[in-house]
Amino acid sequence: MDSTPPALRLFVMHHAGGSHLLYRGWPAALPDTWDVRLLDAPGHGLLLDQPQIPDAGALADHLLRGIEPLMTGPYALFGHSMGALVTYEMTRRIVDRGLPLPVWLGLSARAAPQPGRPAGAYREPPDEELRTRLRLLGGTPDGIFADPDLWALFDPIIRADLRLVDTWRPVPGAAPLPVALSAYAGREDHSAPPPRMAGWAEHTERFLGLRVFEGGHFHFQDDPGPLLRQIERDAATALDAAGAARSA
Repeated sequence: MDSTPPALRLFVMHHAGGSHLLYRGWPAALPDTWDVRLLDAPGHGLLLDQPQIPDAGALADHLLRGIEPLMTGPYALFGHSMGALVTYEMTRRIVDRGLPLPVWLGLSARAAPQPGRPAGAYREPPDEELRTRLRLLGGTPDGIFADPDLWALFDPIIRADLRLVDTWRPVPGAAPLPVALSAYAGREDHSAPPPRMAGWAEHTERFLGLRVFEGGHFHFQDDPGPLLRQIERDAATALDAAGAARSA
């Protein structure tokens, strides 16, 4: 058995209503010196039988407890859409608790926090409105819409996740993260357009840049190659910088 520690351990957090399944090809497509871990939130994927956690902070706490024993060497976090929001919350907790910091944070398809935005009241969308919203975002297989039994299974999961996303608000006055951060956007993504993704620069001390790809919210679904190559470059840049800082 190879006991060589990985050059980087990358934790990947999925989108609302999703699971690790959309990202299942990523470990084989990223460097074989990396240990890529695909996370599932309770109530999703391999954890479908567990109750969902409807609050972003509580979900971040839960996931952090799961990965903390694995934060023993260089590691990084990547999240897409809801996953980006939860990943940001996890990183805030890592910083606040004095835990080992990730060398890099990748946030995709989730607009940067807007502290002045009022919380407001959440409105539960009617069925057809929800279906329309999901079709515009992409990422939901057509078979789920067409099969009443599948829709009945996924509808409450998706609704709970979207409620988590829509009701989340950042902690007021939070300091920029002392972690290298890259933002990823689809050029035609209307829910997290590139200008709003650029706002992540204000939430980190080391912004590596906004990366814009052709396509919408799930621009990588058919061909994840361009996104994965950029993730590899950005994480390697942050890893090299962290190594140089340690040896200085």
